[in-house]
Amino acid sequence: MAARDVSRRTLLKGGGAAVAGLTVLRVAGPAPAFPGHGGGEVIPWEDQPAANPVPNNVFNLLVWEELDSWLTPAHDFFVVTHYPIPTIAEADYQLDVTGLVASPQSLSLAALKARPRREVTFTLECSGNTGYPFFIGGIGNARWGGASLASVLRQADVLDQATEVVFWGEDRGEVTIRDNSGVLRGGRTGTVTPDGAGGLDLTITEQFARSMSLEDAMSPDNLLCYEMNGEPLLPEHGFPVRLIAPGWYGVANVKWLTRIELIDHPFRGRFNARDYVTFREEMHDGETVWTFTMVTHDRLKSAPAKVTRHGRRYSILGAAWGAPIARVEVRIDNGPWRAARLDRQPSRRKRSREFAWTFWKFDWGTPARGPHTVTSRAIDVDGNVQPAPEDPVIANKVTFWESNGQITRRVRIP
Repeated sequence: MAARDVSRRTLLKGGGAAVAGLTVLRVAGPAPAFPGHGGGEVIPWEDQPAANPVPNNVFNLLVWEELDSWLTPAHDFFVVTHYPIPTIAEADYQLDVTGLVASPQSLSLAALKARPRREVTFTLECSGNTGYPFFIGGIGNARWGGASLASVLRQADVLDQATEVVFWGEDRGEVTIRDNSGVLRGGRTGTVTPDGAGGLDLTITEQFARSMSLEDAMSPDNLLCYEMNGEPLLPEHGFPVRLIAPGWYGVANVKWLTRIELIDHPFRGRFNARDYVTFREEMHDGETVWTFTMVTHDRLKSAPAKVTRHGRRYSILGAAWGAPIARVEVRIDNGPWRAARLDRQPSRRKRSREFAWTFWKFDWGTPARGPHTVTSRAIDVDGNVQPAPEDPVIANKVTFWESNGQITRRVRIP
């Protein structure tokens, strides 16, 4: 307990030293996706994704063969919404910091912009990416700008009993909760109807919210973000302000952020406890045990992006993300794993944390005509390897969240 208290005091009382460590990455203009490999003929993948059945809720998915820039333009950046996109006037915007704080805050957009501006380049991925046949492009990379979350929390003077931080978005919508156990008795704010199976359906209006521990929230990398690639956020990306939590899946990066609440207990809203929860079947001492874990941090991942032809020679280009990347390996037609070459962006500081994707290239040479499969796997600096589909961490998972298994694409060489 004493160690935790020291760490907590350091985070909350440490002043500007921790904030000064925030990753600041500047890119002079749009960097190309694959330097030295521009042009050439792109050979399309044969296994194109299925049609998107929910275009109003999921759109702007990345088309891997069209990837041509290290930064994803805001208008092309993927969008996932759970409730209707709210309309918030800049002049009316207020961000409230409430709950277990000694000095509650109410900050306008102008007040946030008056604070020291920070930047971080972060590859944002939806935790459901590659979990559905149609959903293989829920990823993009942007340069995010805004104010330090940690400095705002320090200014609010968080009380000692606070342990959790809840981020409330302005988006909200109706949610139906099904109960077959007979425990629902109705409510003053919801509509209860029989579900036809001996239970009740409770329909409520729920506001989007996600939480993280106070320790995680105090990371110097987290931003109260109002800019994307040097421009104001677009409405679909969270205007006026969103949370950017580098290293976390998209659901944790709350859009249309209007309230930050400090509490002393775990938060159990829809997107913490009922949705975005990964179910896994495990064997413990010969018995089947089901585990349930909340989606939080990114997982190590890579993907082949496209096959290109220059004259008679072919190359495979791709990306890796989710951790600091040490190397990427490629396998053709279930053959041996062979090393790809990494492209490091020259704008990165050598000692900064890596939150942006790393591009890679594999010289395929002159493959035989006909169908082939291409698989990639990433290895991080700690030696962790992107798992194969048959790895228990993937094979025993029955939900589509956190699908970071090795990706295989099919291509036909003409």
